[in-house]
Amino acid sequence: MKKNNILKIINPIIALLLLCQVGTALFRGVLGHEAFEEIHETGGILLALGVLLHLILNWKWVKANYFKG
Repeated sequence: MKKNNILKIINPIIALLLLCQVGTALFRGVLGHEAFEEIHETGGILLALGVLLHLILNWKWVKANYFKG
């Protein structure tokens, strides 16, 4: 699978996971403690993995723009 096709899938997933993190933080009092812990923690781990994959796929761009030796 090409990098751009993977990014077309992973970027919206990252956006949804970010919204999930914000939503669970805002509605912490509404959610039960166990539900909050499960959703927020799992979502955070998935978000971190998604961002890591995003950075790996865009590493050439990151190097070219931020590490211009």
